[in-house]
Amino acid sequence: MPTLTIFTPTYNRAYILPVLYESLQGQKCQDFEWLIVDDGSTDDTETLVRDWIADSRNNGLNIRYHYQPNGGKHRAINQGVQLAQGELFFIVDSDDYLLPEAVSFLLTWWNEVKNDTRYAGVCGLRCYPDKTSIGNIPSYATYLDTDSLSFRTRYHEKGDKAEAFRTTVLRAYPFPEFDNEHFVTEAVVWNRIAQRYILRYYNQNIYCCDYLADGLTRSIARHHFQSPQGTALYYSELAHWPQTDRWNRMKAAVNYWRYSTGNKQSFDVKCRQIGWENIFFLPLGMIFRLRDKIHR
Repeated sequence: MPTLTIFTPTYNRAYILPVLYESLQGQKCQDFEWLIVDDGSTDDTETLVRDWIADSRNNGLNIRYHYQPNGGKHRAINQGVQLAQGELFFIVDSDDYLLPEAVSFLLTWWNEVKNDTRYAGVCGLRCYPDKTSIGNIPSYATYLDTDSLSFRTRYHEKGDKAEAFRTTVLRAYPFPEFDNEHFVTEAVVWNRIAQRYILRYYNQNIYCCDYLADGLTRSIARHHFQSPQGTALYYSELAHWPQTDRWNRMKAAVNYWRYSTGNKQSFDVKCRQIGWENIFFLPLGMIFRLRDKIHR
């Protein structure tokens, strides 16, 4: 069995997926499987991947493909976690790619902590194609041990990171799924894991991305509006986690009201979810919602 599962959820990305494929062919360590969950693509994704699987020139890559009806990235991750054979689960989006030593670094780091049950996994840096790190310059020279919420609130680290989690931990923390909603931010699960586990964060680029116009990041506000239950869950939990500082609690409360208007739950239920003490942020949330509508 492979030590690492590189997991890629994809939807109509046949035009860009070969870039990731080539980066996996070029990995200096091949102790991984590439698990692709196709979330209802209507392009040539399946044909493309099955050609790679059948191609003897694919550098011996262990590629597995699973198709499911379109349900959103979080549902694809839930399925991928169940199918994964690696002890470590690493999400690499379909429009991104890995630097040549990414797998080598991950497995070296993993061997340092895997016998310590405090650790949910290990994490490297994401960078732009010019190798500039995404977010701030890390405050830690080599590595930092902390939970993923404190990483943001206590150490003030910014930007997307490249987390690889124990597969068994992710199986214990599945993404919530709401009918007729296609988006739940990954932070919902990462924050829940942070209540029990820490990660080891390394100051090393391993993951390269260039946020495309058709990606989740560029359209995050629209996804929040279209998935009000999942969004309300995220902000209500963020407002109450012990690692969340006062400033971020207030921001979470404002954003809760900003996006929860589309949630059909009663006003009483909403107040109990976010906490009656946060009703004072309702007017500010409505102002932001009005601004969003004007921009849209």
